[in-house]
Amino acid sequence: MTPSTASKITSDICKMAPVMPVLVVEDVAVARPLAEALIAGGLSVLEVTLRTPAALDVIKEMANVPGATVGAGTLLSPKDVTAARQAGAKFGVTPGTTDRLLEACEAEDLPLLPGAATASEVLSLLERGYTVQKFFPAEANGGPSALKAIGAPLPEAMFCPTGGVTPQNAMSYLSLKNTLCVGGSWVAPKALIEAGKWDDIEALARAACHLV
Repeated sequence: MTPSTASKITSDICKMAPVMPVLVVEDVAVARPLAEALIAGGLSVLEVTLRTPAALDVIKEMANVPGATVGAGTLLSPKDVTAARQAGAKFGVTPGTTDRLLEACEAEDLPLLPGAATASEVLSLLERGYTVQKFFPAEANGGPSALKAIGAPLPEAMFCPTGGVTPQNAMSYLSLKNTLCVGGSWVAPKALIEAGKWDDIEALARAACHLV
């Protein structure tokens, strides 16, 4: 898959909802009801981070939920890329980007939302053909003002800012011309997941859909 094709697919995915849930799931047993709650609330694009032993099994389970578009986050190596693809991930997300990760995703035909934190990193990805990127960690790197500043000389780059994004500051990002959506964990807090409060998570997802 070429970078331009990957970016087109990633762009379409990012435009599906204003918020992409960033999920850290410890127990595969909650995968289906969690996905169903988020989808019922209007958030169908789900990023499952590879930060837990259960993550790949969670991706497999969520990938079978009707309406779900499941991606694998925290891709750190080519091995992660292969495992994510085999688990059924439709796209990948990286915290930062290396040539090895790009090559692995291209080889596996896995659309990628590559992480970038500086103008140099954004420009390097643009040169390779990746026009849709993850701005991470967003708040630590200057927040909306920094992302707006990057957009001035590099208007062709579009972003999904993640890291420190909350319901309180999400609109500051979403109002920018170079932001397609934001990534956030607040729509599926650990406490609500562990308590199985799926109605509450659905309500948070529904509220997130109205941020635009």
